Amino acid sequence: MKILITGATGKVGRRLIFELTSTGRFDSTSLRALCHSREIDGIESVKGTIADRECVRKAMEGVSHVVHLATCKETPDDVMDVTVKGLFWLLEEFRQSSTAQQFILIGGDAAVGHFFYDHGRPITESTPHMAYPGCYALSKVLEEVMMSQFVIQYGINACCLRAPWIMERDDFKFTLSFGDDVFGGPRWKDMVPATDAERYSRDGTVPLLRDAHGRPLKRNFVHSDDLVSAIVMALDHPVTRGRTYNICMNEPVDYGEVAAYLHKTRHLASVDIPSSYHSNWMDNSAAKQDLGWRPQVDLKELVERAWNYQRPGNDPRVIYYPG
Repeated sequence: MKILITGATGKVGRRLIFELTSTGRFDSTSLRALCHSREIDGIESVKGTIADRECVRKAMEGVSHVVHLATCKETPDDVMDVTVKGLFWLLEEFRQSSTAQQFILIGGDAAVGHFFYDHGRPITESTPHMAYPGCYALSKVLEEVMMSQFVIQYGINACCLRAPWIMERDDFKFTLSFGDDVFGGPRWKDMVPATDAERYSRDGTVPLLRDAHGRPLKRNFVHSDDLVSAIVMALDHPVTRGRTYNICMNEPVDYGEVAAYLHKTRHLASVDIPSSYHSNWMDNSAAKQDLGWRPQVDLKELVERAWNYQRPGNDPRVIYYPG
């Protein structure tokens, strides 16, 4: 087995490489990373842009499996080259390869609009695509559609693991920051008066986001460890061909429960933040049934890991993309 990993230097890529190189099942597996600018020590790398067909062709030589993690956030100048053109070249080279066996796309819940739309029922793999405004969500829809069409057109063995917001280390703590160090969105400091934001940031106050109906918002997350375990289980699994799987926590994160838990365990205050967003609940039962996968990180574990994480001095918090 020779696995090509795109986006290998990201949080999921790094964790996946660690898992593959420390698990006996993959002792005979070789890894290759397609990297744009950063590199990974000890891993064979092809350096260049995924939008360049020759670069992709070189990266695909002799590859049996592809795990496509590379993505692009709200950057209109790059998003189509990376997430559409790049995926097209990967799939084109994959379908024509004599060694290719399985293609795994890591998708996102942006393809179904996550908290922008009121689905009214659990989000399953058959929920229609509904991109919210912006180029990132559109790109996630196009990725899933393109992959599924290559399955139909050419009969390739491909599947999509659709993940919501991916957390690692202290990410979740910083998703709730009123400071400039906030990870992703919403940007809480822009939703309250500046003097209040400064005080909330100083005191560690957390936002209690409320949905369009005034109830504590429910939003889906997944820990990188759980996503990686799903990827590993999907590798060479015969049932995954042509399928999409929601890979998420068993229950969405309830901002009210988060606020209550942090008040109980760390005496942190919370402040209500009204919004027009909608609560949603991704259904992960298909992955449980087909793959035998079970997420290990629930709400309490997510909080504890984030607040207990001690970042080494030589590992500064770096956000390569805003979300």
